[in-house]
Parts: sequence; C-alpha cells; structure tokens
Amino acid sequence: MIIGVPKEMKPDEYRVALLPVGAETLSRAGHKVIIQADAGIGSGIANKEYELAGAQIVDSLEEVYKSADMMVKVKEPMPEEYHLIRQDLIIFTYFHFAANEDLTIEMLKRGAVCIAYETIQETDGSLPLLIPMSEVAGRMAIQEGAKYLEKPMMGRGILLGGVPGVAPANVVILGGGVVGTNAAKVASAFGAQVSIMDINMNRLRYLDDIMPKNVITLMSNAYNIRDRIRDADLLIGAVLVPGSRTPSIVTRDMVKSMKPGAVIVDVAVDQGGCVETTRPTTHKEPTFLEHDVVHYCVTNIPGAVGRTSSYALTNVTLPYIIEIANNGWKKAIKNPAIAKGLNIAEGKIRFKAIADALALDYSPVEELL
Repeated sequence: MIIGVPKEMKPDEYRVALLPVGAETLSRAGHKVIIQADAGIGSGIANKEYELAGAQIVDSLEEVYKSADMMVKVKEPMPEEYHLIRQDLIIFTYFHFAANEDLTIEMLKRGAVCIAYETIQETDGSLPLLIPMSEVAGRMAIQEGAKYLEKPMMGRGILLGGVPGVAPANVVILGGGVVGTNAAKVASAFGAQVSIMDINMNRLRYLDDIMPKNVITLMSNAYNIRDRIRDADLLIGAVLVPGSRTPSIVTRDMVKSMKPGAVIVDVAVDQGGCVETTRPTTHKEPTFLEHDVVHYCVTNIPGAVGRTSSYALTNVTLPYIIEIANNGWKKAIKNPAIAKGLNIAEGKIRFKAIADALALDYSPVEELL
C-alpha cells in the first residue's frame, strides 16, 4: 500500500502524522511512504530524516493525494483539500464529524473511507488514539488558563497558586476523564483550589483517592455547576461523549454569573463545546470576551506543542496504521477497535452517534463484515 503524509493545512497546526520510525517500519513491511516536503518541520523533523528512513519526499500536496492509497493526517481535511479526495481513498485522522456537518457531507459525497482516531475503541472501553492528545490538552488547558488570567490578557489578574497571605485561584473542571484528570493534576500542583465534576460516581471515588487534598470531587449536575462557577476564576470544559456532539452543560446565564475577567478553556470545542457561549478559535487569535469572561476555545490545542504531541500521537497510531496497510480497510475492520473507528465508508455513515447528531441516515458497520 502507498501511505501518504501531507503537511497539515489547519491554521497553526505543527504536528505531523508519521515519524521517521513509522516510515521505516512501513517500508520494511513492503509499503511505500510518501511525505510532503516540510511536513515534519513544525515538529523539528527534517526531510532528510524521512529519506533516510526510506520515505519519498514530494513537493506538493497534490502529488501526495494523487499517489496515496491511504492518507495519514493529524486533523480533518480542510476545504482546500476536498477536491483532491477521490473515491475509496482511506483517510486516517481526527475527524470530529458530529460537530462539522459540512465536512461530513463532503466526505460522503466524495466516497472516502474515513477512519477516525477519536472513535477507535478497545474492548475495555478505552480510546487509545484520543488519550495522548487528551493528556496534552488537559495539561495545556491549565497552562493557557493561567496565562489568560493575567491582567494584560484581559483576565482577573490572579496568580493560579496565590502566595502566602493571598488566596489561590478557584479552578472548576467539568469532566473527570483524561483531560479533566490531567488538568486537575497540573492545577493542584500549582497550588490552586480545584473542584472536579463528573456524572460517574465510581470515577469520582477514584479521583478522590488519587488527587491531593486541594482537589475536591463533586457530582456533575446543573445545581453544582451553577453554584461552583459563580466563584470560579478558571473553568475547564473537559466533557466527552465519544463520537457525538458534546452537550452544552454550561448555559449563557451561568457564564453571565461568572466574575469579570474569569477564564473559560473549553477543550471540548472540537466536538461542539460544553459551554453555550463557545465558538472555535485559533492559536493566532485564541480568545474572545463574552459577558466579560475570557473564552479560550482553540480547536487544536496540542498543535501548539507539535514535537511533544507528534511523538505522543504516533506512539499509539502506528500499530493501527500498519494493520490497515497490511490488510486493507475491509479486512482491518474485523478488528473491533478499528471497526469502531470507521465513521464513513461507501458513501454511508457507519457510526451511529454521528448520524444521530446530524440527523442523517445510518448504516451499521456490520453490513460490511
């Protein structure tokens, strides 16, 4: 199989979808790897490193798409790429279809085979290709939140951990999954007062056991959310419904009740966001003010730390890339984890949560097995 790796087109996206070790592994397995020139530059990887690993470097995006049987990317195709996508081309990347109807319709129309990193799910319920980027995003959420609490950034002028004689910031985290857990670790290490909420009582018990004493756990419900965010200096949205659009659990009225200069970091923005006032932003223009509250809603937070993120991501994607390349997608989906990752194939939506979120027709993966 010919595997293509393009230079990412999403604004301020510095990750790359394959490392030289991946190119070498695939080449040794008998596959051909084509890399667009400078695809790895944002992660500190030179073209020469790919060439030494057995990959071919080509100049243009068009050459990569024309030659590849499978495109391996980090982020969803941009509108500028749509015309290059042909029928039965395998695209393996983060898609987040439930929050992007235009992309969904376009991929259906093009007849692409879309396998999404974010919905590949192992039998234990884990999401192995989402976990490393969630770890990065959770840690960065506190890093960015702390920065935008500074007065020159329109924040309240609060130091996250305070100092002796001055109270630390109040941090509220919605969601106790991978993003929320990593955010709580970093915020508590800074010395902030942290409240983390989840709807799963067993998860809250686990978090209560492992977290330091400046982290308290709370059942996530409208009453507790409304009560806590009134005093929040920093609110982290870390809600996830795999493959589906994130429910808006923080209403506009709740945002209005927050203190002027408070900061919201909605990590769930990729899937639509869990705050009603959320709208997507970029690393170049990361924030906006709504009801005197600073909103940070960047859709590719880990892209800012391209080197760390690329290595973390490709550590987990490579085994699946190899399996799809070795077997083709129709045989690869016999692996239940990859079957969960199949979102679109043969012009039909194959993941029910996406069809439900967009009110479109659904055809189960089982039809293809």
